[in-house]
Amino acid sequence: MGGKINMNDPIISIIIPCYNHGHFILDALGSISVPENIKYEIIIVDDGSTDSNTVEVLNDLKNKGYFVYRQENKGLSGARNTAINLAKGKYILPLDCDNKLLPNYIPYAVNFLEENSEYSIVYGKANFFGDKTGPKPIKPYSVQELMTWNFIDACAIYRKTSWAAIGGYDESKTMRMGVEDWEYWLHLTFYGFKFHFYNETAFLYRLTGTSMVDKDTSPNFQILRNYIENKHSYYLNFDAPAEFYINKFKASPLVFIAKLILSTYFPNFYEKQIEKKRLKRF
Repeated sequence: MGGKINMNDPIISIIIPCYNHGHFILDALGSISVPENIKYEIIIVDDGSTDSNTVEVLNDLKNKGYFVYRQENKGLSGARNTAINLAKGKYILPLDCDNKLLPNYIPYAVNFLEENSEYSIVYGKANFFGDKTGPKPIKPYSVQELMTWNFIDACAIYRKTSWAAIGGYDESKTMRMGVEDWEYWLHLTFYGFKFHFYNETAFLYRLTGTSMVDKDTSPNFQILRNYIENKHSYYLNFDAPAEFYINKFKASPLVFIAKLILSTYFPNFYEKQIEKKRLKRF
């Protein structure tokens, strides 16, 4: 962890909601490595944990100087909102207590946001660890794709002002079923906030038997999707992405198919061609 746990006038606040995951949180904390020139704070919110081991671990962390805030269970959105309300940092990094950060991520994101005021959110790639290994499906930003599925993990770094502008994470009963991150990213998108994709591995995502990576396969997904569509009906039409890609195909079928193959099976080559301006993104 290095350095002080909480510094005066932090530029970034690392927020860690915890509900009965005390057996993982030490790994998450141990992964936090921040250069000395970047002031930071760590805020842990115990979201009404009922597991005695978690309570004991969090008590021990509090005794060691960590800031641990306890509240009745409000769900993930409520725990994040509580932490961000307490946060002093200009930038926010939500870290799930069972995941791990990589050391390159925070300095890159902070420097990028400091130098590019038109952007509000930075997110990067991730790798699975635990019961499964390999890359987590995270892609360069596309509003059309974001309307179809959530490819941006919660572990993004963003300006606190953008969170405040949309009223934070949705704490409704429906959103407690899941996909609160998807709704949050869509909400920021519709407010006009810009996303930047960091094309490097930024963190490690722990996968266990109870993980919910593919939330769109859950029986509640249609309820959640309907809720999001109704909430953002002025902006959101789930048929629009399909129409977007159909029109792209009609305009140039061969080019569309070639891009689809490259982006799906040769993503690194595809991204390099875009960087060299030999191809345009969908």
